Amino acid sequence: MTAPLPRLRDDVRWTIEVRDVDADVVLASVEPDLVLRTASIGKLVLLVEAARQIADGSLDAAEPLLRTEEDWVADSGLWHLLATDALPVVDVCALVGALSDNLATNVLLRRVGIDAVTETATRIGMSRSRLLDRVRDDRGPSHPPTLSVGCAGDLAGLCARLHRREVVSEAVSEQVTGWLAANTDLSMVASAFGLDPLAHSEPDRGIVLWNKTGTISTVRGDVGLVSGPARTLAYAVVAEWDDGADASVRDGVLSDMAAVGTWMRRIVEGGATSP
Repeated sequence: MTAPLPRLRDDVRWTIEVRDVDADVVLASVEPDLVLRTASIGKLVLLVEAARQIADGSLDAAEPLLRTEEDWVADSGLWHLLATDALPVVDVCALVGALSDNLATNVLLRRVGIDAVTETATRIGMSRSRLLDRVRDDRGPSHPPTLSVGCAGDLAGLCARLHRREVVSEAVSEQVTGWLAANTDLSMVASAFGLDPLAHSEPDRGIVLWNKTGTISTVRGDVGLVSGPARTLAYAVVAEWDDGADASVRDGVLSDMAAVGTWMRRIVEGGATSP
């Protein structure tokens, strides 16, 4: 029997699900149907749609995408620091997967289309977990209220199906997980696995990880897949708190997320069972 999740702080809204991928059973959950803001985690479905269009030939992987003034945002990523104004589609997707690059996100979204992303989200069972808009430095009353929303049940299920190569097609699933395997943000749940944040696409001490994170001032989220010698787990852990909360809340959330990661690590390594 799997040991229970560690205790989480109760002044935060949590949506959590951890699934054993091979057995296709939920090992732990906290409000898995609660829809919260998920920040950059919404870019997951954008990558799925880009991979789908590449696979069906409607998008050329080598097509150069040009950044424009309309796309410009100056944080989260690398492209805004680079001299080049154009990158091929696959490089833009790689920047989104590895660095959650906001400029690359906007350029890619303009090319594939928000309507296509929304349609694919519905098709792959993500009706509650959506990318709502492009990334904006300033979000006004005429814009969607946040970049994305989602719940752990949808997100952990998507990660499990990506691992089993069931999302759209085997080729699409493999392409998306390849982009996510380069993610450099291991600051949340994934901090517990002791991996090199710049190079963890190959097994390290028997552990393999890919993930996507999301961060805004009142949200921390981490979803992905971790596999070890004993088990393979798909997970989604998202925390949201109120504007104006004490600054210590973020530190506490990160500590709790690391504790969930430690709990998961014991499972994938074969040690997290109750007496």
